[in-house]
Amino acid sequence: MITHITASDADFEENRPRMFGIAYRMLGSAAEAEDAVQEAYLRWASADREEIEHPGAWLAKVVTNLCLNTLTSARVRREAYVGPWLPEPVLTGDGTLGPLESAEQRDSVSMALLVLLEQLTPVERAVYVLREAFAYSHREIAGLLDLTEANCRQLYRRAAGRVAAERAAERAAEPERRFEPDPERWQSLVETFMTAARSGDLARLEGMLTADVRFVSDGGGVVNAALRPILGREKVARFAVGVLKKFAGDLPVSVAEINGVPALLFGETAVLLVEFENGLVSGLSTVLNPEKLEFLQRQLSHS
Repeated sequence: MITHITASDADFEENRPRMFGIAYRMLGSAAEAEDAVQEAYLRWASADREEIEHPGAWLAKVVTNLCLNTLTSARVRREAYVGPWLPEPVLTGDGTLGPLESAEQRDSVSMALLVLLEQLTPVERAVYVLREAFAYSHREIAGLLDLTEANCRQLYRRAAGRVAAERAAERAAEPERRFEPDPERWQSLVETFMTAARSGDLARLEGMLTADVRFVSDGGGVVNAALRPILGREKVARFAVGVLKKFAGDLPVSVAEINGVPALLFGETAVLLVEFENGLVSGLSTVLNPEKLEFLQRQLSHS
């Protein structure tokens, strides 16, 4: 009996990273993803193992359907969310969300994509995540979601089309791909940006921003933050100076890989992601809501 339990727990633990990765990409919330994995464990613990031929597929199906249920209620909550909603930041350098070796894998956990996926229906999001991030076949997805293979193909085409259309609209005025500097260049650009922002050098700061730069801050009504995205070079420059003065102050600043890209950590109170386009800052996203930083703080305490 003891050997059987140990083997069963080993099966679950082997599949835990994939389950968490699926759940996080579907929900955009590490806390909700953890809850889904925990509920999956309870169902696993009470299941008749003799009827489970493939543990990995069984667990993926359970956690995916739990996430579908959660997404339905999450939509109602997010409609009432105070200010812009951003996903919970997650340290990814340790493999928490699975391998992120390719640009496509890193993109599957990017803040920008997770925000876009909020526009899909729950089942479209499930099909898209399973196909794009985990390379499940349409036949396998059909088995996980109790749909026909043809229906899964249709759902995937619709979801992928909507994501592509949104991205095309965002890039309509920028024919070149978003500039992704190497780590050393990124560090240099960010240090220059931070120096200008902290010193209040608006002229220098504006010179580092694209004309259509966008600053999104997520305080969730828990911490004071802009209730709408800040748009434009002058407004973003002034807002950045104010935010850093108010929230960052003399906090220690460190760099970590968050959602597949380098990001700035301000102590344990804020995360700032900076996007570049042709050497200029084109987007800034900051998570200030302390509830959304709890998982990250636990990761940092164990790193």
